[in-house]
Amino acid sequence: MSTEDKNLRPEKQAMFNEVQENVSGALYMILADYTGMSMPETTEFKKQLRDADAQVKVVKNRMLNRIYEDLGPMTGPTAMVYGEGDVVEVAKILKKFSAEKNKPVLKGGLLEGAVLSAEDVVALAKLPGKKELQAILVGTLAAPMTQLVGVMNQKVCSLLYVLNAVREKKEQAA
Repeated sequence: MSTEDKNLRPEKQAMFNEVQENVSGALYMILADYTGMSMPETTEFKKQLRDADAQVKVVKNRMLNRIYEDLGPMTGPTAMVYGEGDVVEVAKILKKFSAEKNKPVLKGGLLEGAVLSAEDVVALAKLPGKKELQAILVGTLAAPMTQLVGVMNQKVCSLLYVLNAVREKKEQAA
């Protein structure tokens, strides 16, 4: 990341510092071209992302190129989606919204400092989310206990059948 740039005007430097501050504390940053999105679509898009603890900010490409040289040259209007929550959930929202409306077009991004392509973001969307993984883990941990309870219950039932058979035999003998 670049530090202070003496060639920037004070207002541009303030914008630069704000963008740099936003992305420096974020776990991920996904970039998308939002060309052609109407105001209602943009509002719906932002609401869905807000529900997933993500934020959206429109950023000038030159600003992004100054901060992240690794991303390569950006073209077209760029929306920056960033946050600290579940990146898989955000990727799913982006993929679903893009499939339904054909916008925004994914450009790529960053995940914990690693550069992502648009295909990588789509691949992230195919992974199970954090809550799904937690449910799988709980199920995996609970399975042996459930099986143990079943085996123990079966042993108690077997003992009950034996005692019942002994009682019936004694009743017949008497």
